[in-house]
Amino acid sequence: MQFVVLILGILLLLFLIIRVKLNTFVSLIVTSVLVALGLGMNPANIATSIKDGIGSSMGELIIVFGFGAMIGRLVADAGGSYRIARTLINLFGKKRLQIAIVVASFLIGISLLFEVGLVLVTPIVFAVALEAEVPFLYLGISMAAALSATQGFLPPQPSPTAVATVLGANIGEMLLVGIIVAIPCVIVAGPIWTRVIRRFNPDLFVIKRSLPAFGEVKEFDLKETPGFGLSVLTSLFPVVFMAAATIYQLAVDGGTTPKNPHGLDAIVAMLGNPVIAMVIALLFAIWSMGFHRQRTMKEISATLEDAIKSIAMLLMVIAGGSAFKEVLIDGGVGKAVQQLMMHSKLSPILLAWLITVILRISLGSATVAGMTSAGLVLPLMNTLSADPVMVALAIGAGSLAASHVNDAGFWMFSEYFDLSVKQTFQVWTTLETVISVVGLGMVMLMNVIIN
Repeated sequence: MQFVVLILGILLLLFLIIRVKLNTFVSLIVTSVLVALGLGMNPANIATSIKDGIGSSMGELIIVFGFGAMIGRLVADAGGSYRIARTLINLFGKKRLQIAIVVASFLIGISLLFEVGLVLVTPIVFAVALEAEVPFLYLGISMAAALSATQGFLPPQPSPTAVATVLGANIGEMLLVGIIVAIPCVIVAGPIWTRVIRRFNPDLFVIKRSLPAFGEVKEFDLKETPGFGLSVLTSLFPVVFMAAATIYQLAVDGGTTPKNPHGLDAIVAMLGNPVIAMVIALLFAIWSMGFHRQRTMKEISATLEDAIKSIAMLLMVIAGGSAFKEVLIDGGVGKAVQQLMMHSKLSPILLAWLITVILRISLGSATVAGMTSAGLVLPLMNTLSADPVMVALAIGAGSLAASHVNDAGFWMFSEYFDLSVKQTFQVWTTLETVISVVGLGMVMLMNVIIN
């Protein structure tokens, strides 16, 4: 019954957004209430689930997205994005820009959460695409593929690290094997899949001069823009702290964060936290792209206000998606999946992937799907003496599959790339599924080679 309600809820949501053309945030909240009733939740608890879902996602994202948008707008208004774009184009040429974006996004994605990487890197990629006179999606799909793959396979990202801990997998080994698994996923889901989508949906690949999330891109005289080094440093300043924290954890703490850190561990944990990193980065951006450029505080404040206005609806949509996800979890959809797969006799690797895919489609959250799947597969893995690293990587692959309307990432991609719901299914949902399927194939291949 839970699956019937889930399917009906998704169909209702798509009907409200696509046919009725009701605001996406309103559609998500209305659907959440109706689905909660359909799942048999106590009516008195529905509002609490919606509030918990919104609160769980907005607590960190308000600062990550808000401050990230401010940093991006400060760099853009000062001409820093234009400087970065021109330098990359001159260095790599138009033909190799896609490769440059893939490599940069992959390296950045190792130390940044997907949401943080998206909000920091997307404005730069958009500026590069605009200056090179190529469609934003031509570079953006590869960027998203690289950022997404690192989230699913590579510690110390939260989800793969947590899954590895539950299964008792070695963090260092998972990182090394995960890189081998992730690289083909990025290549196939990035540059190769871009060509496939472009062949079947050429209308998506148009050059857009502006996007709602970034506003109008100004024209600059290159001589009057900030230096390349300062522009890159300002744009990716949070990466410095998060990458340092990542390296420290791998070298000192074995890839995990101590439960009760003290001394240097506590300082590193604080500076590596996305919230603190964003606060420090914004203050630096106000100086480097503001006061250092002889801009007044009034001008700086106007830029910050414009940045917030541009992402206001994006934040609302993400909040609505999180509310929908929470209702599905509280309504027992996750438990229904557990009961469905409890007595399966598939191999641990394939079973881990399949359970995670079903949970991902049902619940939306990659982290929840991964952690729930790890708990389900653990007894079977121990019984059959399966390699915990391979099982953990299979779960990582499954957690990325078929992102759709109950996943905040779906709405983030839709808003940032200015795509309709149908177009987001065509690009983002397929991209994530390609990563998942290729990832499973690579995990099974590595399992044969290693074991």
